[in-house]
Amino acid sequence: MHNTTSILLELGAVLFTLGVVGHAATRFGVSPIPFYLVGGLAFGHGGLLPLGASEEFIEVGAEIGVVLLLLTLGLEYTADELLVGLRRNAPAGGLDLALNAAPGVAAAFLLGWGPVAAVVLGGVTAISSSGIIAKVLGDLGRLGNRETPVVLSILVLEDLAMAVYLPVLTALLAGQTVARGSVSLAVALGALVAVLFLALRHSAKVTLLVFNPASDRNDEIILLRALGLALLVAGVAQRMQVSAAVGAFLVGIALSGPVAEGAREVLAPLRDLFAAVFFVFFGLQTDPAQIPPVLGVASLLALAGVVTKVTTGWWAARRAGIGTLGRFRAGSALIARGEFSIVIAGLAVAAGVQPRLGPLAASYVLLMAVIGPVAARVVEPVTKAVLARRRPAASGTGRGGSTPPRRGVIRGGPAGSGSGPFVPAAGVRRGRARVEVADDDPATKSVPPDGASF
Repeated sequence: MHNTTSILLELGAVLFTLGVVGHAATRFGVSPIPFYLVGGLAFGHGGLLPLGASEEFIEVGAEIGVVLLLLTLGLEYTADELLVGLRRNAPAGGLDLALNAAPGVAAAFLLGWGPVAAVVLGGVTAISSSGIIAKVLGDLGRLGNRETPVVLSILVLEDLAMAVYLPVLTALLAGQTVARGSVSLAVALGALVAVLFLALRHSAKVTLLVFNPASDRNDEIILLRALGLALLVAGVAQRMQVSAAVGAFLVGIALSGPVAEGAREVLAPLRDLFAAVFFVFFGLQTDPAQIPPVLGVASLLALAGVVTKVTTGWWAARRAGIGTLGRFRAGSALIARGEFSIVIAGLAVAAGVQPRLGPLAASYVLLMAVIGPVAARVVEPVTKAVLARRRPAASGTGRGGSTPPRRGVIRGGPAGSGSGPFVPAAGVRRGRARVEVADDDPATKSVPPDGASF
């Protein structure tokens, strides 16, 4: 009884504090995510008011938060959109992994930590946080933007790459033979293919598991079944060494028709609650006293990570024919690192690879988890201001102060598209018309057919 009372008191204090902080952040027009993370530092080990009784509950709540974030994100898109996006953005996914793993690998060798630590730190710096990015895109109202399918495709490719990376890393850390590691990898890939096959080929049957129009009539049924199915699939995926986030995302993709819209509405409040718990738990895992000794290296890695992610997103959006503003939005959206990076570092620390690797990874991820949401919010006004300063200089060319049209440029693409020939992900969002947000940049309203920049 005493333990239950302590849990209730601690949870009540944490949630109420998050509510106050979130309200203040909303009033100032900024994302509450960085404040949730700092709150986690205050309540964590070595913080001002460390939690004791409720930490285990918060850890479970954090896992549920990631599942809900990715489930609701998957509900926004169809299986056809996923396939088209993955095929179109496979080169961008490869570039993303190579560019963003390189700083971590280089840092490990420069610090003299050896090849195993290099593989670990490369994974830490390579993978964006699907949970944080999903929350940021929702908070900023960018789920309908033209660049968002590009961002999601890269995130899914990263998570699929994790299905290969994690079994290999586990075998490497455990000193397993090549044969034993190959078996683990085969099991993980088999589980991933099975979940993907069900999501893409049997969407109607999966939908009936959540909602049967002949017998189900209330939102409670949809909530319980959708959440239960997502947790089951996420648990099976994780047991098979596949990302739980990928499993939840694919469940969302598999649900179709009116049930997807209904599930999105009833899950939204629950998602917001557990998403906040996830960010708090992330901060709880970091001891503030461990940050100063590794802050210099973590800051350099963070700077490199910002550059490489913006480069990846910009290039991928450019290939999709998106204008300048959308390209920078895509790049900034990918900056945040999170749950995967901590999992990877945790495996290495448990295996005794390098004592300083854990604090370095935690400091790096904390920096990127704060920088990511802030950058995603400020990139639009900053880019608009820079383009506005360039525009008067460009407007003086040609006759009468206007810029002559280029050959091969398609003027005034589809209404609301923002730039050039619109290549829809699937055209319609489930249950409602898709809202395509323009780039708001007159200089990028039209682009050449190959997506090249002016």
